[in-house]
Amino acid sequence: MNFERQISAYKRYFLDFYEDLDDNVQKKIEWTLNFIRVTKQIPEKYFKHIEGTKGLYEIRVEVGNNIFRIFSFFDKGNLIILGNGFQKKAYKTPKQEIEKALKIKEEYETEK
Repeated sequence: MNFERQISAYKRYFLDFYEDLDDNVQKKIEWTLNFIRVTKQIPEKYFKHIEGTKGLYEIRVEVGNNIFRIFSFFDKGNLIILGNGFQKKAYKTPKQEIEKALKIKEEYETEK
């Protein structure tokens, strides 16, 4: 199978979120991450740039009526770094979640 991109979790930000989720949500997240790995043109339904940010994206996962978001950003072209995730309860993405994601991105870029 050919991969269009690689995906890597940075520190424990994503894993701490992921490990607390139900099995069916974890399976859907795994399916979505694999879809992003292998699909040339990813539909916005699954992967979208966050407006007003420099290079911050959200991976979008829906399970029934529940919506989950995983913030991510690119490194070296086709490497996607996973940051924090959260369950979305309001129409707009909470500002503090975006700020947290930007801090994680900054931390990553400082350390690499």
